[in-house]
Amino acid sequence: MTATKTTASHKAKPASKDAIALLKADHEAVSQLFAEYERTRSVSNKKALVAEICTALTVHAQIEEEIFYPAVKEALKDKLLVPEATVEHAGVKDLIAQLKGIEPDGEMYDAKVKVLSEYVKHHVKEEQTEMFPQAKAASLDLAELGARMAARKDALLAKAA
Repeated sequence: MTATKTTASHKAKPASKDAIALLKADHEAVSQLFAEYERTRSVSNKKALVAEICTALTVHAQIEEEIFYPAVKEALKDKLLVPEATVEHAGVKDLIAQLKGIEPDGEMYDAKVKVLSEYVKHHVKEEQTEMFPQAKAASLDLAELGARMAARKDALLAKAA
């Protein structure tokens, strides 16, 4: 894939990070990719950035849904935060599906990327202001969760490459 992909994905995966640090690093990396997309005018750069964004978001959502969310749901006896986050993931996945394999051919493509960016910003804000503080306060082993999530992320990224 692109050289940028390797750089962005390596920023967020040291196994020594706890689960929340790993997820926050992913959030920051994707935010930077969206900012880079906003600045570029090159069609080939747009296509490469969107491919990278889509892969990063797909892997991120998968590790949250497989590992982080079930642990948070159980620890918090949560019936709101995790289901809402899962619904938000569905909206993100729908836009990713619409963007995959199409050319960055103008305003509708840019609009889809913009809406994807807005969905992600909203989702990140809720996780970081609501879910993460509650997860930190719960009796979760965030280091162990982080190690499992980092390993799963590595496997998913290797499969995607």
